[in-house]
Amino acid sequence: MTQRPIRLVHRGQIVSIADAPPTRSLLDWLREDRHCTGTKEGCAEGDCGACTVALGRLDAQGRLHTETVNACIQFLPMLDGQAVFTVEDLSPPARDGAATLHPVQQAMVDCHGSQCGFCTPGFVMSLWACRRQHQAAGTRPSRQDLADALAGNLCRCTGYRPILDAGEQALQSAAPEPDHAATIAALRTLAQDPPLVYQGRFWAPRTADELATLYADHPQARLLAGATDIGLWVNKQMRELPELIHVGAVAELQRIEVVDGTLRIGAAASLEAAWAALCEYWPQLRELWLRFASPPVRHAGTMGGNVANGSPIGDSAPVLMALDARIVLQQRGRLRELALADFYTGYMKNELQSGEFVRGLVVPLPQARSQMQSQTRKQTQTALRAYKISKRFDSDISALCAALAIDLDGDTVRAARLAFGGLAATVKRAAQAEAALQGRPWTEATLQAATAALAQDFQPLSDLRASAGYRLQVAGNLLRRFWLETRRDAPLPAAAVTVWARETST
Repeated sequence: MTQRPIRLVHRGQIVSIADAPPTRSLLDWLREDRHCTGTKEGCAEGDCGACTVALGRLDAQGRLHTETVNACIQFLPMLDGQAVFTVEDLSPPARDGAATLHPVQQAMVDCHGSQCGFCTPGFVMSLWACRRQHQAAGTRPSRQDLADALAGNLCRCTGYRPILDAGEQALQSAAPEPDHAATIAALRTLAQDPPLVYQGRFWAPRTADELATLYADHPQARLLAGATDIGLWVNKQMRELPELIHVGAVAELQRIEVVDGTLRIGAAASLEAAWAALCEYWPQLRELWLRFASPPVRHAGTMGGNVANGSPIGDSAPVLMALDARIVLQQRGRLRELALADFYTGYMKNELQSGEFVRGLVVPLPQARSQMQSQTRKQTQTALRAYKISKRFDSDISALCAALAIDLDGDTVRAARLAFGGLAATVKRAAQAEAALQGRPWTEATLQAATAALAQDFQPLSDLRASAGYRLQVAGNLLRRFWLETRRDAPLPAAAVTVWARETST
């Protein structure tokens, strides 16, 4: 792997960058070097969406695929081989001095969707990417679909209603997207470039073996996936990161596939792709998927990175533990697997050894579990729910996340997997509460015993998001809700447990 400059596509042309620090953000480069000042800095941590841009790459059919990301937490070398689109790219060149706006921009004008205007370019880019996606699929999003697509864009002028009106108008427009032939041709050229080695301290290997060798030789280097966490280390903590190994170019680690009755999620698969795959088999997880951060964060971040990070309030780990997932680790040519529930050893600590990295996650599929159960002559059914409690509904950090699963043989609990985030120094399963359920009828008395056992499993802390007492009480309340939704007699229907169903019925 020889050194070379970063090469990306901007304004339809290939741009080479050789002198920027490896941790220079895309946002700073756009504003200061390219003078594209429509993209704004708001929070500098990927939370407000003022810096939303779109990245483009070629799909397997050679078509341009675009996804939104937060420019403030994307390092320039991560964009090697990709195209960058900003709000300046949407309108065609002015003719006779009169600019022609893109349908999304025109709708924002017509519907008075811009007030102070600071957040407007970010909203425009999210709506543009949403429009491209639905035009390509031939679908028409609902107003709620538009709201979900804008979950990562904050408007402090509270202009959401006219912005959603603008989104609906833009999606109804039949005007085609501008021609991106020059961008597609440039991306094809970049695809011939060798793997990136930048300034001798940023590597972007393209195979798992190359990654394993690099990391074993440079164990002090920081592994980088989507920078949705590491980007904040630079922006907020002003940390120096001397050596970075980027996993985003390793195709093997982006793969999601079904093998031998298991869903295998590569460590570099995006959060959006990973959650979509999980929800294909467990549709009960859809709300947690949509509430996990925002679309730009889910497009950049990875589920492998979220698990490896080890945050006690990460929302992936509770769900994966409830699904009995295992984690695959690699150190040079050696692979090993262990239960995800056994991976964490303390606050932000885990079983990873020097030079070892997370290669992927293995999740038993429902049919595989059913086959195992039938082999033991148990006619069991699995009930699964996931709940998130946070101060804000969309794009917020959990005060508490619960993923609850039980295997029922008739009315008897044969096995239970109750995983909680936000109650301890790590995400972990409630061993005492699970024991209180196992082998007993799924009744209110059993529920009460399991709820009481939660106090033995967890001694939560108080912080700005919630008090210890509140967290423990809510954990018990969520366990009760789980019972109400899955009890044998008169389980609560979905309409009784969601405000969205209530709104649509009135």
